[in-house]
Amino acid sequence: MAEFVFDLEKNADKIQQFKAFMETQKQRKGALMPVLQDAQSRFGYLPKEVMEMIAEGLKVPMSEIYGVATFYSQFTFFPKGEYDISVCLGTACYVKGVESVLEALEEELGIKAGETTPDLQFSITPTRCLGACGIAPVVSVNGELHGHMSKDTVKELLDSYRCKNKQS
Repeated sequence: MAEFVFDLEKNADKIQQFKAFMETQKQRKGALMPVLQDAQSRFGYLPKEVMEMIAEGLKVPMSEIYGVATFYSQFTFFPKGEYDISVCLGTACYVKGVESVLEALEEELGIKAGETTPDLQFSITPTRCLGACGIAPVVSVNGELHGHMSKDTVKELLDSYRCKNKQS
Protein backbone atom coordinates (compact mmCIF):
# COMPACT_ATOMS: atom_id res chain seq x y z
CA MET A 1 0.00 0.00 0.00
CA ALA A 2 1.28 3.48 -0.85
CA GLU A 3 2.54 5.70 1.92
CA PHE A 4 0.79 9.09 1.97
CA VAL A 5 2.45 12.06 3.61
CA PHE A 6 0.19 14.73 5.08
CA ASP A 7 1.66 18.10 4.11
CA LEU A 8 1.24 20.39 7.13
CA GLU A 9 2.47 23.45 5.22
CA LYS A 10 0.17 22.91 2.25
CA ASN A 11 -2.78 22.40 4.62
CA ALA A 12 -1.97 25.30 6.96
CA ASP A 13 -5.18 27.25 6.20
CA LYS A 14 -7.36 24.16 6.57
CA ILE A 15 -5.61 23.27 9.83
CA GLN A 16 -6.21 26.77 11.19
CA GLN A 17 -9.92 26.58 10.24
CA PHE A 18 -10.16 23.07 11.69
CA LYS A 19 -8.60 24.14 15.00
CA ALA A 20 -11.05 27.06 15.19
CA PHE A 21 -13.96 24.65 14.62
CA MET A 22 -12.60 22.24 17.22
CA GLU A 23 -12.36 25.11 19.70
CA THR A 24 -16.12 25.79 19.29
CA GLN A 25 -16.88 22.10 19.93
CA LYS A 26 -14.56 21.11 22.75
CA GLN A 27 -16.91 21.99 25.63
CA ARG A 28 -19.83 20.09 24.08
CA LYS A 29 -20.69 16.62 25.27
CA GLY A 30 -19.96 14.14 22.47
CA ALA A 31 -17.69 16.58 20.60
CA LEU A 32 -15.51 13.83 19.13
CA MET A 33 -17.95 12.71 16.44
CA PRO A 34 -18.63 16.16 14.89
CA VAL A 35 -14.92 16.98 15.09
CA LEU A 36 -14.00 13.74 13.28
CA GLN A 37 -16.69 14.40 10.67
CA ASP A 38 -15.37 17.92 10.10
CA ALA A 39 -11.80 16.63 9.77
CA GLN A 40 -12.87 13.92 7.29
CA SER A 41 -14.80 16.49 5.26
CA ARG A 42 -12.09 19.14 5.38
CA PHE A 43 -9.06 16.93 4.65
CA GLY A 44 -10.73 14.07 2.76
CA TYR A 45 -9.42 11.53 5.26
CA LEU A 46 -8.09 11.33 8.83
CA PRO A 47 -4.31 11.72 8.77
CA LYS A 48 -2.40 10.71 11.91
CA GLU A 49 -1.31 14.33 12.41
CA VAL A 50 -4.92 15.53 12.49
CA MET A 51 -5.94 12.78 14.91
CA GLU A 52 -3.08 13.92 17.17
CA MET A 53 -4.45 17.49 16.99
CA ILE A 54 -7.87 16.16 17.99
CA ALA A 55 -6.40 14.21 20.91
CA GLU A 56 -4.63 17.31 22.15
CA GLY A 57 -7.48 19.73 21.44
CA LEU A 58 -10.26 17.62 22.99
CA LYS A 59 -8.07 15.95 25.62
CA VAL A 60 -9.14 12.52 24.34
CA PRO A 61 -6.80 9.51 24.14
CA MET A 62 -5.69 8.45 20.65
CA SER A 63 -7.08 4.99 21.37
CA GLU A 64 -10.60 6.45 21.75
CA ILE A 65 -10.25 8.49 18.55
CA TYR A 66 -9.00 5.45 16.66
CA GLY A 67 -11.78 3.30 18.15
CA VAL A 68 -14.51 5.67 16.96
CA ALA A 69 -12.88 6.24 13.56
CA THR A 70 -12.56 2.50 12.87
CA PHE A 71 -16.09 1.73 14.06
CA TYR A 72 -17.81 4.03 11.55
CA SER A 73 -17.31 3.25 7.86
CA GLN A 74 -17.59 6.95 6.89
CA PHE A 75 -14.05 7.51 8.13
CA THR A 76 -10.91 6.61 6.23
CA PHE A 77 -7.23 6.84 7.12
CA PHE A 78 -6.12 7.17 3.50
CA PRO A 79 -6.97 9.88 1.01
CA LYS A 80 -9.47 9.01 -1.68
CA GLY A 81 -8.40 9.42 -5.29
CA GLU A 82 -9.66 12.21 -7.50
CA TYR A 83 -11.80 9.48 -9.04
CA ASP A 84 -13.32 7.29 -6.35
CA ILE A 85 -14.57 4.08 -7.94
CA SER A 86 -17.31 2.43 -5.88
CA VAL A 87 -17.73 -1.21 -6.83
CA CYS A 88 -21.15 -2.69 -6.02
CA LEU A 89 -20.82 -6.01 -4.23
CA GLY A 90 -24.57 -6.51 -3.82
CA THR A 91 -26.27 -9.76 -4.76
CA ALA A 92 -27.33 -8.81 -8.31
CA CYS A 93 -23.87 -7.48 -9.19
CA TYR A 94 -22.20 -10.47 -7.58
CA VAL A 95 -24.35 -12.92 -9.56
CA LYS A 96 -23.61 -11.00 -12.79
CA GLY A 97 -19.83 -11.23 -12.30
CA VAL A 98 -18.67 -8.10 -10.48
CA GLU A 99 -15.75 -10.09 -9.03
CA SER A 100 -14.01 -10.12 -12.42
CA VAL A 101 -14.65 -6.36 -12.76
CA LEU A 102 -13.07 -5.72 -9.36
CA GLU A 103 -10.08 -7.93 -10.24
CA ALA A 104 -9.61 -6.06 -13.53
CA LEU A 105 -9.74 -2.69 -11.72
CA GLU A 106 -7.17 -3.86 -9.19
CA GLU A 107 -4.89 -5.19 -11.92
CA GLU A 108 -5.20 -2.12 -14.16
CA LEU A 109 -4.63 0.35 -11.29
CA GLY A 110 -2.07 -1.72 -9.36
CA ILE A 111 -3.97 -1.37 -6.07
CA LYS A 112 -6.38 -3.46 -4.02
CA ALA A 113 -9.95 -2.63 -3.00
CA GLY A 114 -9.86 0.02 -0.28
CA GLU A 115 -6.63 1.57 -1.59
CA THR A 116 -5.66 4.68 -3.54
CA THR A 117 -3.12 4.94 -6.35
CA PRO A 118 0.12 6.68 -5.31
CA ASP A 119 -0.64 9.58 -7.70
CA LEU A 120 -4.00 10.10 -5.90
CA GLN A 121 -5.89 9.73 -9.18
CA PHE A 122 -8.00 6.64 -8.40
CA SER A 123 -9.29 4.77 -5.39
CA ILE A 124 -11.38 1.62 -5.24
CA THR A 125 -14.15 1.52 -2.65
CA PRO A 126 -16.13 -1.68 -2.23
CA THR A 127 -19.78 -0.96 -1.39
CA ARG A 128 -22.77 -3.13 -0.55
CA CYS A 129 -25.31 -1.78 -3.04
CA LEU A 130 -25.56 1.11 -5.50
CA GLY A 131 -29.28 0.59 -6.10
CA ALA A 132 -28.99 -0.06 -9.83
CA CYS A 133 -29.57 -3.82 -9.95
CA GLY A 134 -31.21 -3.65 -13.37
CA ILE A 135 -27.88 -2.68 -14.98
CA ALA A 136 -25.66 -4.99 -12.91
CA PRO A 137 -22.77 -5.29 -12.56
CA VAL A 138 -22.38 -1.62 -11.65
CA VAL A 139 -19.57 0.69 -10.61
CA SER A 140 -19.87 4.34 -9.75
CA VAL A 141 -17.13 6.90 -10.34
CA ASN A 142 -17.66 9.94 -8.11
CA GLY A 143 -21.37 9.15 -8.10
CA GLU A 144 -21.68 8.60 -11.88
CA LEU A 145 -23.12 5.13 -12.53
CA HIS A 146 -21.63 2.78 -15.13
CA GLY A 147 -23.71 -0.34 -15.74
CA HIS A 148 -23.30 -3.66 -17.51
CA MET A 149 -19.59 -3.60 -16.62
CA SER A 150 -17.27 -6.46 -17.50
CA LYS A 151 -13.56 -7.08 -17.13
CA ASP A 152 -13.29 -6.08 -20.81
CA THR A 153 -14.84 -2.61 -20.27
CA VAL A 154 -12.68 -1.64 -17.27
CA LYS A 155 -9.69 -0.27 -19.25
CA GLU A 156 -11.99 1.81 -21.47
CA LEU A 157 -13.73 3.26 -18.40
CA LEU A 158 -10.44 4.13 -16.69
CA ASP A 159 -9.04 5.62 -19.91
CA SER A 160 -12.07 7.91 -20.20
CA TYR A 161 -11.27 9.34 -16.75
CA ARG A 162 -7.56 9.51 -17.48
CA CYS A 163 -8.48 11.54 -20.58
CA LYS A 164 -10.56 13.95 -18.47
CA ASN A 165 -7.51 14.47 -16.29
CA LYS A 166 -5.29 15.40 -19.22
CA GLN A 167 -7.84 17.95 -20.45
CA SER A 168 -7.92 19.81 -17.15
